Amino acid sequence: MRINFTARHTTVTPSIEKYCERRIEDLEKMLGFPVEAELILSVEKYRHRAEINLKAKRSNLNTVEETHDMLSSLGLAFDNIERRIKKERGKSREMKRRKTREPQVYFAPVEAEERPPRVIRSREYSMKPLSTEEAFLQLQSSQKDILVFRKFDSEKWAVLYRRKDGNFGLIEPE
Repeated sequence: MRINFTARHTTVTPSIEKYCERRIEDLEKMLGFPVEAELILSVEKYRHRAEINLKAKRSNLNTVEETHDMLSSLGLAFDNIERRIKKERGKSREMKRRKTREPQVYFAPVEAEERPPRVIRSREYSMKPLSTEEAFLQLQSSQKDILVFRKFDSEKWAVLYRRKDGNFGLIEPE
């Protein structure tokens, strides 16, 4: 544990030093490894400002608090850092819990009833006659892979579909 005190327009009293050392020891116990702390204490008129910068193994924590009393400013700043450490520890615990592996299955599960495939009716089709170019533009602008339409000139049904190679295919009945 290394603590650097910086005082601006004030002096660091032994009581403030002891209080800060005790609170930083508590933070080290919470984190589980040594920390490096920089405390900047400043006074401007009636505002007592405490800024704490902690450098730890995995992260840097910074906080600034300002009140009418230096000890209360330090207390609020340390409470803020403790709250953030607890929150980060909770997040890491949740991440570890989520990463549990699912049991590996070495054999295919046997279902009691195998259902035959069924036909699901689609209501998305174009009733108005389209030319092949209009159907092509409509399919190109949509996310669908197939478009069934009536041809404008012959009133026969046709199917325009998107091929795997990126081109489009047209099926016309005879």
